[in-house]
Amino acid sequence: MAIWDIKERNDIVRANDNRTQKAVLFTDVSNKIKTFSMVSQGNSIDFGLMTKDRTVHGGTGSSSTTRGLISGVEASGNVDDIDYIEIAHNGNAADFGNLSAARGYAANIANNTRAITFGGGNSGMKDIIDFGTIANTGNFVDFGNLSVARDQLAGTTSPTRAIFAGGSDGASPSSNAYNTIDFCTIASTGNAADFGDLTVARINGGMTGSQIRGTFAGGQNPQINVIDYITIATAGNATDFGDLTAARRQNGMMSNNVYGYACGGSHSQNVIDRWLIASTGNATDWADLDEDIGGSQGVSGSHGGIDLSTPGSQRPSATYMPGSGRGFNIGGSGASNYNTIEMLNVATLGAVSNFGNLAAVTWHIASCSSKTRIVTSGNDGATNTLESIETTSAGISADFGDATVSRRSPGALSSATRGVFGGGNEPDAAINVIDYVTIATAGNASDFGDLTVARAYAAGGNSPTRGLFGGGNPTTNVIDYITIASAGNATDFGNLSATKLGVRAVSSTTRCVFMAGTTRTNVMEYVTIASAGNVTDFGDLVAATTFGATSQNTTRGLYMGGEIGSDPYNVNTVQYVTIASTGDAADWGDLANRMQYQAGASDNHGGLQG
Repeated sequence: MAIWDIKERNDIVRANDNRTQKAVLFTDVSNKIKTFSMVSQGNSIDFGLMTKDRTVHGGTGSSSTTRGLISGVEASGNVDDIDYIEIAHNGNAADFGNLSAARGYAANIANNTRAITFGGGNSGMKDIIDFGTIANTGNFVDFGNLSVARDQLAGTTSPTRAIFAGGSDGASPSSNAYNTIDFCTIASTGNAADFGDLTVARINGGMTGSQIRGTFAGGQNPQINVIDYITIATAGNATDFGDLTAARRQNGMMSNNVYGYACGGSHSQNVIDRWLIASTGNATDWADLDEDIGGSQGVSGSHGGIDLSTPGSQRPSATYMPGSGRGFNIGGSGASNYNTIEMLNVATLGAVSNFGNLAAVTWHIASCSSKTRIVTSGNDGATNTLESIETTSAGISADFGDATVSRRSPGALSSATRGVFGGGNEPDAAINVIDYVTIATAGNASDFGDLTVARAYAAGGNSPTRGLFGGGNPTTNVIDYITIASAGNATDFGNLSATKLGVRAVSSTTRCVFMAGTTRTNVMEYVTIASAGNVTDFGDLVAATTFGATSQNTTRGLYMGGEIGSDPYNVNTVQYVTIASTGDAADWGDLANRMQYQAGASDNHGGLQG
């Protein structure tokens, strides 16, 4: 591979790593652009400056995985120029081109190919719809017309369809608000069509969403806190979703395809609200802007208009290379319940990066993995749903099939080709069921056999050929083993040093190390996988814990998060050991959130032989 190609590849990887976690706000404060993380809670910081001081009314701007656009009103009057920024790299905006007509208070959306601007006014109402190719600078051209000319509306999108809602007729001194929702197909041109109605007519609301659902929040008529939602693919009236933390208008909005965010708003607020798009309920306080902002438009590189399962610009890279020694921390429970997927470079001390999201909030979960795919099982309340995560590209999990039983908190292990789940709660009684999947082929699990003891919260570890399940609840010290390639009941292997639930394991091709467990112990102990027998002392974790998660490459094991039983109760610490060498664990770095009951996985653990 040529040197230039390596550089290009790495630039693309860095941009795509940032896309799912970075929010960018074009604000009405002295042409400032702000940014904050949608994964790690923290206040906004400065991103750069727009080319001019614009009056920003709220809602979403246009953005692809890599680029964000803003257009419209300057403080001194309407303008037709468009600014753009590269989302991954903080810095000042640059000139993109021009709208077909000068106007302000328009709505904007984009998928990964095309940006569209709808409506606007402030010097005569506009029903104009313009569009441009987001990757190429240049002027926008005519797309069609809205069903009703209006300004101060808001928009959201799936990869194929754009939705625009609300707005004002521009009447003076008091504007009349609309509840109208329009839609159009992004890839074609033509006039917008009627979709349905909002629950409340409103001006200066904001809209964002996932690939499936759009949410419309806040607005004025008078100032309200209402959140509505629609299913983007199906025309119809909006339905009540919940409420913002406070009534406001002109709030900038964006999403990472899973959570929606509303930022600031009139009158001069600094709050950032967040809500889970796939469910209903009130928004919660996520973080704060570093200064009060009355109006803004938000962009992100991971919203509902972008197909994250197939990142269009991403090329093969070391970051996403199969078997490159990455660990994954999946789901979990803490201050919130999470659907996040975090990625770690097991061999290198440091911090996690966002990799994508589960389709839903998931905890009490276990996972198995090959070089290219992770399969998860379990959830709080028990489910038979299996989800898959492709390790070759960041994105959203997909349905894999069904387990043989509904359960939570099973143990899990895998060879290079087969994943095995053992035990769990169904939902409250422990079971001994073992089932398996062929990781490369989506489909339902098959019966493998039974554990020697019914249990949940067991640890799973393996060599390329043999799998171990150790400990579990009802509290036991039993270690079972199976031959992964051959279905059948488990056989007694030996014992842990004490009865433990919530114990976790890492493994190499020859050794399995059991870590932590009830009652919040720092004990680590190991067995040689090929030889049945009781455990031997390995060393101590940095802190006594239980219900964390583990990941590994072929030589190093990580223990992530867990519950310590005292304030702050859950931790975000990551610890590591060298599996071949006994000794105490050392600090690796931190997860983005304090959590327990999450799953850990790897694309290069001891069961894969490199």
